[in-house]
Amino acid sequence: MIGSSNGVGVSITGLGAHVPERVMTNDELSTMMDTSDEWIMERTGIRERRIAAPEEALSDLALPAAKESLEDAGVAAADLDLVIVATVTPDMAFPATGAILADQLGAENAAAYDLSAGCTGFMYAVAQAYGMLAGGLGQRALVVGGDILSRILDWSDRSTAVLFGDGVGAVVLERVAEGGFLGFELGADGSGGQQLYLLAGGSRTPATAESVAERLHFVQMNGREVFKFATRVLVSSAEAVLAECGRTIDDVDVYVPHQANVRIIEYATEKLGIPEDKVVIDVDRYGNTSSGSIPLALADAKREGRLQPGRLVLMTGMGAGLTWGSGLIEWTDGGRG
Repeated sequence: MIGSSNGVGVSITGLGAHVPERVMTNDELSTMMDTSDEWIMERTGIRERRIAAPEEALSDLALPAAKESLEDAGVAAADLDLVIVATVTPDMAFPATGAILADQLGAENAAAYDLSAGCTGFMYAVAQAYGMLAGGLGQRALVVGGDILSRILDWSDRSTAVLFGDGVGAVVLERVAEGGFLGFELGADGSGGQQLYLLAGGSRTPATAESVAERLHFVQMNGREVFKFATRVLVSSAEAVLAECGRTIDDVDVYVPHQANVRIIEYATEKLGIPEDKVVIDVDRYGNTSSGSIPLALADAKREGRLQPGRLVLMTGMGAGLTWGSGLIEWTDGGRG
């Protein structure tokens, strides 16, 4: 699925982010499994990640991020028309964390729901919100991307446990007179679903004493195949959305890839031909936060003064499904860089 703007301007006007207080270093991980700081850094570029406290659910991390984004945009929660939470680790199966968050914020006039597309969830959610606002179904939307992946990791499995962390980012989208999103490219290849999955807990394999004992409630990943998919699709999706919008790599001012692994980012950056100084990387501090990855990186880019009005920002995510998605935005004054 690919498309460019239909002439209706929709932009990010507010940004917020929140991560748990606890920092887990590679050295701490080395006391829990057969690994080391050197091994993790060489293969992933990750040196630490944040871990939610036992009493923290996703909505507890999402609330401060959402409030920050609303304050940044100068928007009252009561004026929101839509709240989407992109996650694979909601507070519970239902009600949706989106509905819980909307209630906590006081967004009493907003439709609210969750969206599950793995690490691509944020890009899918932003594209959905864009479509609804551009189509006239609302004026303002809150999109939250985040996960507490530490709850679904096998902490004895170094092939997965070293990669992930917890965190949330949030953006406010509004209709604007100029600038904003120029286009999106989204896709999925369900045949690759077995490369990255969590087997138990759904209707096919409900939770039982046996499923818990067999450790079926933890992330399973074929690292080699996911790496091959990620390096390919980060490039192809970015190239597709640029072509659809009539832009080139040289036009891009800021590149925000999914923060899965430094090696994947470096490969995509080289293949695309994007200079290193245009790339946002924070995976070394947060690990892979799934749907929180891109909005957390956007928040970092803003703090560094990189999101100035008129700059062209390219975002690309990929993840379980297997899914992928890119968005191209001309940053606006509403984002306040």
